[in-house]
Amino acid sequence: MKSDHIWSAALGELQLQTTQATFDTWLRDSRLLKYEDGTFVIAVKNGYAKDWLEHRLLATIKRTLARLTGRTVEVKFVVWSEETRQQDDVPLLNLPTSAPASVSASSPANLNSRYTFDSFVVGPGNRLAHAASMAVAEDPADAYNPLFIYGGVGLGKTHLLHAIGHTCQAQGLRVLYVSSEEFTNDLIEAIRSHTTDAFREKYRTADVLLVDDIQFIAGKESTQEEFFHTFNTLHGTGKQIVISSDRAPKAMVTLEERLCSRFEWGLIADIQPPDLETRIAILRSKSAACGASVPNEILVLIATRIQSNIRELEGALNQVLALSSLTHQPLTPEVAETALSNLLPQRSKLTPDQIMEAVAHHFGVEVPALQGRSRSRAVARPRQIAMYLIREETGASLPQIGAVLGGRDHTTVLYGCERIADLIEEDADLRREVITLRQRLYNNGK
Repeated sequence: MKSDHIWSAALGELQLQTTQATFDTWLRDSRLLKYEDGTFVIAVKNGYAKDWLEHRLLATIKRTLARLTGRTVEVKFVVWSEETRQQDDVPLLNLPTSAPASVSASSPANLNSRYTFDSFVVGPGNRLAHAASMAVAEDPADAYNPLFIYGGVGLGKTHLLHAIGHTCQAQGLRVLYVSSEEFTNDLIEAIRSHTTDAFREKYRTADVLLVDDIQFIAGKESTQEEFFHTFNTLHGTGKQIVISSDRAPKAMVTLEERLCSRFEWGLIADIQPPDLETRIAILRSKSAACGASVPNEILVLIATRIQSNIRELEGALNQVLALSSLTHQPLTPEVAETALSNLLPQRSKLTPDQIMEAVAHHFGVEVPALQGRSRSRAVARPRQIAMYLIREETGASLPQIGAVLGGRDHTTVLYGCERIADLIEEDADLRREVITLRQRLYNNGK
């Protein structure tokens, strides 16, 4: 078993054990230099990353490597110099990635080439954010300024920011992508080294400023003050600002009101977790991008088991591909089940009765009411949601669904399923209810 393969597999697991920000900032750029006498020597981009990993994540990394190798290991971090790049270039597995590589602020635009509009998979949960991003990219500062995109971890916010950046850069515009953490660190360094003029020159001369995870500046007075003036300068000179966050502006309770109001000047677009069809499409796209031929039944298996976000989806795909490669086994459902069993408990197959009971409990109605003839909204809408979930989660046929719901004909069931599918695209509250129901179903009602 090659040591570089082990490190690739470890990165696949660490994607799932850490937050997206942690993985992107500290781990994604790491490289295995060598494995010698039970020690993995890992190169990282700077001394700050080395210190952070040694003090915050060393135990987790050692535990992950020990599980993969079946033995106790040591881990040593070194700063990745040009000499080590040339002398110890160890190839890694070409696994899919879920978020852009962290790059230095001095690199062109700070963008990742893999994250474009062409590689973004559009579904009901992200259609508004995608359309708004396209509009901004095609007509910067005139469409929506600022554009504020929010949603949970790993749903594609960063991807859209990079896609906007690439399109704007192709128009000859000066583009700068940073995380709010990088903005804060740059500000701290500028104050320490008395280079605030250079800091402001960097951020206030961009034509397009893309700021990821803005929620992390909430509560930081100096950072908010500097960003407020940066925002005003750019907006006042007709420059485009795009911001992402894990929550809406008003939900950031320690964010200054003056910043909150400015974030609401343009368009606020949310991203919801992807539905089953979108999850399968994402996995198909990611497997094709890394040159892996993954059977559809395995894509469906992963998509059914992982429903929370895209980062976890891709981490699970990484895990399956790594296990197949490391054990020299073909990609089979058995291999996939083994890989996924390390990530989360196996989910038992749902039955129509389980779904009806969960829907009835969630909406405060009785199962017989769902099977009855009442057309009141309090019963009819939950009944249609039950139809939709039974069809999507069990694969039951339309006549079978009609039978368990009081003997309804297949056309009624089809209408109900399509009605809910359409409403999920339009109604964020309904989307959240369906997501909540799915989570309860797969967590035994918890």
